[in-house]
Amino acid sequence: MSREESSETAVPLWEQRFRAPRVSLPEWAEQAPERALFVSNATGTYELYAWDRESGSQRQVTDRANGTTDGVLTPDGESVWWFSDTDGDEFGVWMRQPFAGGADEVAVEGLEASYPAGLALGVDGTVVVGRSTDEDGSTVHVVGAGESTAREIYRHRESAGVGDLSHDSALLAVEHTEHGDAMHSSLRVVRVADGSVVAELDDTKGGTEELGLAVLGFSPVDGDSRMLVGHQRRGRWEPMIWDPVAGTETELAIDLPGDVGADWYPDGSALLVEHDFEARGELWRYEIARAELVRIETPVGSVSGATARPDGSVEYMWSSAAEPPVVRSTAGGVVLDPPGAKAPGSVAVETVWVEGPGGPVHALVQRPEGLGAGPYPTIFEVHGGPTWHDSDAFASGPAAWVDHGFAVVRVNYRGSTGYGREWTDALKHRVGLIELEDIGAVREWAVESGLADPARVVLSGGSWGGFLTLLGLGTQPDAWALGLAAVPVADYVTAYEDEMEALKALDRTLFGGTPEEVPERFAASSPLTYVDQVRVPVYISAGVNDPRCPIQQIDNYVDRLVERGAVHEVYRYEAGHGSLVVEERIKQVRLEIDFVKRYLG
Repeated sequence: MSREESSETAVPLWEQRFRAPRVSLPEWAEQAPERALFVSNATGTYELYAWDRESGSQRQVTDRANGTTDGVLTPDGESVWWFSDTDGDEFGVWMRQPFAGGADEVAVEGLEASYPAGLALGVDGTVVVGRSTDEDGSTVHVVGAGESTAREIYRHRESAGVGDLSHDSALLAVEHTEHGDAMHSSLRVVRVADGSVVAELDDTKGGTEELGLAVLGFSPVDGDSRMLVGHQRRGRWEPMIWDPVAGTETELAIDLPGDVGADWYPDGSALLVEHDFEARGELWRYEIARAELVRIETPVGSVSGATARPDGSVEYMWSSAAEPPVVRSTAGGVVLDPPGAKAPGSVAVETVWVEGPGGPVHALVQRPEGLGAGPYPTIFEVHGGPTWHDSDAFASGPAAWVDHGFAVVRVNYRGSTGYGREWTDALKHRVGLIELEDIGAVREWAVESGLADPARVVLSGGSWGGFLTLLGLGTQPDAWALGLAAVPVADYVTAYEDEMEALKALDRTLFGGTPEEVPERFAASSPLTYVDQVRVPVYISAGVNDPRCPIQQIDNYVDRLVERGAVHEVYRYEAGHGSLVVEERIKQVRLEIDFVKRYLG
């Protein structure tokens, strides 16, 4: 029996992986920890589910054609809030539904549709909603306990959003980029009652330093004004404790390499530390009073989320490239096990370091089983973001290519997270071109090492990875046998004009200005500039409601391919920046596999 097909079901293993029921890490209500909310694809579409942990009963909360994943429980566990957009366009309003079931209703009357910019729900009933629109920029609105209408307490043209609400609902932390650097936020704490400023924290020094801050959360204890903050002062993300009322900053004795995040234990005495280093994750407990760091044992792989329960146990989502995701507990056992057949496993990853023009580049490699030592046809599966990274985590897409006899290479190029601030920030001004230098260096290693057949190397990716795919086909035309670009940036100037306001701010930061101010940089980084140099077949898929990589700029690129008579295929689907429907996702992968088989052999 080959890995590609199961003899029992005659359904390819790669399709079984996509269809296998999955669940997210359950979120629990602070005042009712037996009530939880999770996301599952059990119906074939990713939707929200309410779970009563005492009775074991589960109930599907949302049921929409293109799925729903953005939701949160109120602290008392009485209601589920979920974000309602139109077919994945990310523009909409918050809705509310009783935990036990009932009619949906608009959660905050009087707020028009917008892109979401954070949400905070207080234990006393206070509601804070962040909004982003092209017309107004960023606004933050409050409905206090006992109030019936929303009042605006923050407004700015640049990107900003809700950080967190203090436990007594007196203070609100706002992350903002008023200084104009959308990659490095500053913090402001205001009084919920009137919006007056309590304290500011700005590591950018007015936009002159590339140092960011992030709200990790106020203390979960009433009357405690301490806040956990992520900072980059030592060249990586790590936490500290800031008390905006007392004006104190407390460094933490967490001496770990790589990026470090943290959250509070429910009693406020300790922190749950998430450590990400070289594409793998682990957990630690940090005792604040003793400044003591204690390892929480987890298997080797990736931890994609963790939460500390009131009893002191920790629940976490774990997977590896070879083993499907599972929600585990330090108390033992599986926390939430969806019914149905489990996802078939895949092959483990090897980690490779390649010397690149900007320093060592980390790549993850999977080899097909039972096909000898190579060289293999090889897929370079490029991650999106760009501020993201590939990790030793289960992924059905790469596993499908391995099943079909391909080696899969994933590159954590400059711009990726997890390798320090300088690595993440390096892609400015020469956007896309810097990342492709690193991808090109790893491609050279893959050929020279005997892994990749140089005549059968495919460049593939989605979102930012789709952008890099189209840009790479035009700027490195001899390196790739064909390209697969999903929801890409294809014409950067038109993309800038049509995309959501928050992404315009990010682009201004990356390029150092608008297309009118730095036209040469946008031209140098736009795949459309190099479309006439593309010499290999191109497959493009796009969501017609995508606010991040809008459809018109993709159509502009495709029109140029048509004019040239270039070999290409385009698939458009009725959704946004990707699909939450399992069968739609399978269809997209099947179309890509078919395209590669026809043009690569």
